[in-house]
Amino acid sequence: MTDPLQTETPAELKREQYMHLFRFTLASAFCLITTFAQAAGFRFITVPAEAGLPAFQAAVWSPCQEQAGEVKLRAITLLATRDCAVSGDKLPLIVISHGYGGSFIGHHDTAEVLADAGFVVVALDHPVDAGGGDMNRADTLAALTERPSDVTRLIDHMLTAWSDHAKLDRDHVGFFGFSRGGYTGLVVAGANPDLRKTIALCPENSPKPSCAELRRSEIPAQALAHDPRVKALVVADPAFGPLFDREALKDVKIPIQLCASALSGDDKTGGEVTLDYVSLIERDLPVRPDYHLVPNAGHYAFLPPCTPDLAKKRPDICTDRPGFDRAAFHEQLNAAALAFFRTHLVRGGP
Repeated sequence: MTDPLQTETPAELKREQYMHLFRFTLASAFCLITTFAQAAGFRFITVPAEAGLPAFQAAVWSPCQEQAGEVKLRAITLLATRDCAVSGDKLPLIVISHGYGGSFIGHHDTAEVLADAGFVVVALDHPVDAGGGDMNRADTLAALTERPSDVTRLIDHMLTAWSDHAKLDRDHVGFFGFSRGGYTGLVVAGANPDLRKTIALCPENSPKPSCAELRRSEIPAQALAHDPRVKALVVADPAFGPLFDREALKDVKIPIQLCASALSGDDKTGGEVTLDYVSLIERDLPVRPDYHLVPNAGHYAFLPPCTPDLAKKRPDICTDRPGFDRAAFHEQLNAAALAFFRTHLVRGGP
């Protein structure tokens, strides 16, 4: 079976040489998973409201020396140990940001792999567009301004107020984002998108509140939050591509792993994500990213394999193209993310 996660080949390398290197990277990552595997601890936290912004919930996965257990949530059972003592010191921190209508659970498999390998991972429910909350403002421009602020508030909380903040390495913070979470990560990393360009995603007579805001020139006054504490970024199918031209991206200088689904334009993403948009981001980033194009994958292939119950309820996000193995893809996706974060966030490298 062909690896579903493939990397764009630089012109100066022969394809055979490059794919050999990529397979070696993945193999090395799998070895790291095996070598450093522990149980993942799991707990909930709440980031308090501040300055007119609402409180929100997040979940933390952390290294744990106890035997792996199960945490039963309403929709899924996690392979983790509830409230396990955090094992280790100077632990790198990874923030995970979900897409439209998603939640903290949306990338639980990635969180488990990273925590098993020695990272502390925190995934949040963005108040403006988390599926389990109030979605009334999800299609307003507030989603574009508030999401990056959520991330900065979460990092503040984890580094200063979280019960185990002393175990974190405040100089080694990373970010993983999918879809709108990818947009969020690029802004946090320094991008300055012109929100007026969101009009490119507004067909004539579009009923979206954001389109009405743009037609009335009602751009939110809230400044976009950047956070220099984030030192490495993994983003998959980032949304709102038309906002990210070369000028908007010029200050994004940190290492980035950028993943794109080859068939994202065929999915019902409201036009927010297409392969062309992601390709332009890859072209315009000032530092060449570690770019991965996933053949035969739709946008929602970046979500973990669905449980049978969820597959019945949400075939739109659970059904893949014929021949695409989501479980196998996620093994490779998570291994590649782990290798990237170990290279850029772990003292001494891999």
